[in-house]
Amino acid sequence: MFTGPEIESVFAELGITHVVWIPDTSIGPWEASLAGSSRLRLIRVCREGEAWPLAAGLHLGGQTPLVLMQTTGLFESGDALRNVLFDLKLPIYSLIGVRNWLVPQSRDTAKTFAEPILGAWGLNCQWIADPADKPKLAEHYRRCRAAGIPGVALMAEGAP
Repeated sequence: MFTGPEIESVFAELGITHVVWIPDTSIGPWEASLAGSSRLRLIRVCREGEAWPLAAGLHLGGQTPLVLMQTTGLFESGDALRNVLFDLKLPIYSLIGVRNWLVPQSRDTAKTFAEPILGAWGLNCQWIADPADKPKLAEHYRRCRAAGIPGVALMAEGAP
């Protein structure tokens, strides 16, 4: 949906200093733009559960991190997310690629459970489901930052 240069520009204009991620098929093509950015730093983790505490440390150190992963990684990292967002009450923002959302015939449960799980946690979410939604990412990020709360942008993935 976003090109690498587009997402790098959005993140940099929002003041994001670090992108903590594990790429998937849809966001993987952003790597060259994020890694080559002079305005933010790309940090790769081995497992998604490492992303949240690393982002927490960056935040506590005065940085502005964003966590970027796919739904399956979100599920894997739930306990770390809980610790950072709820126990520590840190306003970490994330962009989660919702695997196969755009594939109507897919029976992939990753797309089935993403929104209900985030809803159960009471997280403030914003869907980015088609190109017209691109501005919603920055708008939602700014609203969450102003309120001092964590937020999640859900980006629809998959080729219809």
